[in-house]
Amino acid sequence: METFIFIGRSGCGKGTQAKLIIEHLKEKTPDIPHFYLETGESFRKLMAEDSFTSRITKAVNEAGQLQPEFLAVWTWSHLLIENLTGKEHLIIDGCPRRLHEAPVLDSAMDFYGRKKPYVIHVDVSREWSKERLLARKRSDDEIDNVERRLNWFETEVLPAIYFFKGNPNYRYFEVNGEQTIEEVHKEILSKIELRA
Repeated sequence: METFIFIGRSGCGKGTQAKLIIEHLKEKTPDIPHFYLETGESFRKLMAEDSFTSRITKAVNEAGQLQPEFLAVWTWSHLLIENLTGKEHLIIDGCPRRLHEAPVLDSAMDFYGRKKPYVIHVDVSREWSKERLLARKRSDDEIDNVERRLNWFETEVLPAIYFFKGNPNYRYFEVNGEQTIEEVHKEILSKIELRA
């Protein structure tokens, strides 16, 4: 079973590429199921609830601030606990988002025996990302929020990427995200080696 961790700036297309890898895995290893862990969706579900935690989470989000690390870890850790069987490919989209999250995810990979996960950094420039985010016209993609998220990538996400980049327990590589969807996918496929 393979593990793929997709990481990159907001709007870089990592979710699209994660879904294309899932389709590739279904074709190449049809007998092996997959689990897709998408952290952004987990946050949105939490904010849609009516609980004490969800109300605070929503207020933090509306203020354009970073969510606390314990909540970020919870958004993906409980999903691993509840869903992994040990018999599936694992595709992680958008995690970790901070340096302190990276060793926690690393400990989860070790705990679950996920050997040599791929870390795929979909690399795009700040300006390219900004244009994509503003074009989406989502409620959380107002210009001030977009600028904050792009700043957070530099200060929070990049150190997490560097954690994996030099780590011999991971197969890290960058792909040029400023290509067509098909070209990015083709570049990813050229760099991965699916084991039977």
